Amino acid sequence: MTLTRLLVDKTDISHARLDDAPDTPLADGQVRVAIDRFAFTANNITYAAFGDAMHYWDFFPAGQEGQGIVPVWGFGDVVQTRHPGVAVGERLYGYFPMAQSVLLAPTRLSPEGFTDASAHRAALHAVYNRYQRCATDPFYRADTEDLQALLRPLFTTSWLIDDFLADNAFFGAGAEAGRPAVMLLSSASSKTAYGTAFMLAQREGIEVVGLTSAANQAFCESLGCYHRVLTYEQLDTLPVDTPCVYVDFAGNGKLRLAVHTRFTELAYSCAIGGTHVAELGGGKNLPGPKATLFFAPAQIKKRSAEWGAPLLGERLVAAWQALLERVSDAQSPWLVVQRHRGPERALAVYRQVLGGEVDPRVGHIVSMRP
Repeated sequence: MTLTRLLVDKTDISHARLDDAPDTPLADGQVRVAIDRFAFTANNITYAAFGDAMHYWDFFPAGQEGQGIVPVWGFGDVVQTRHPGVAVGERLYGYFPMAQSVLLAPTRLSPEGFTDASAHRAALHAVYNRYQRCATDPFYRADTEDLQALLRPLFTTSWLIDDFLADNAFFGAGAEAGRPAVMLLSSASSKTAYGTAFMLAQREGIEVVGLTSAANQAFCESLGCYHRVLTYEQLDTLPVDTPCVYVDFAGNGKLRLAVHTRFTELAYSCAIGGTHVAELGGGKNLPGPKATLFFAPAQIKKRSAEWGAPLLGERLVAAWQALLERVSDAQSPWLVVQRHRGPERALAVYRQVLGGEVDPRVGHIVSMRP
């Protein structure tokens, strides 16, 4: 038996290909999960772009020199088990490879889920190693699986960005002058950006400004979560003394330099992702504050210690339900799901999203099953 997976050249992520690998027999304590469906978004391109720096390649080693497997979020079913605590047929939500199946070694079992104890994942962050049992997951609804796969991991990051900025009093932006603090969000059409905007727009004294391409400006304006939407070419319409925080989902080096150079009251520069793959740039020798990479698991760890995991979970679920209601509004939905089946379609979606050839209102759900 073989399984098909999608391999990416770590040094040039535009080079991707399908590969058939032999199924590995189960060892004691392992389970085999058939990956049923997963979301593929610009967030997954960020995983590839920062694969070495943030250890994303380490979760699912390809076993071939220079090749990586991009992690994705989705759903799978246990089809084989040699673990007494996990039954065949259990449906799981979590972090999977772009492949048809995966072996997991469950530990720290609870009614809600378990952690993968595979040796190669021992040093990786626990947030990505946790698998939720759908039967007991408070986020789970069978009729919204596609939206969960597309938005849940992104919205968790969005929620944490909003919480991180508020936790740090928006780094004092506008405080001395008594003016609204402007949150500048690049790649405003991306799902993580507009999830962040959805949260920020609910806060007093905050103005959320989306930065996007001319092609996506109307879409961003239609969402209703940005106070203003500007094209990248309109950045200079904002006064130079605008008290602001830059929340950068694009990773575009030229744009970051333009923001840092223009705004004399830039209080903080928060680097999130790299949706502009062709223009990724470093953060060295910039005017103003240092561009600082945001790492969501660190904020989860902080809030878990301060609030306790149950309260953190309750707050996340409440915010998620509010977003889900808005996103799935039948009169004006934020997302239209497109489903793709088979390895070749998975490769095509990878190339399409990498190339930026995506309608921002479309969400891709992929299955690598034939």
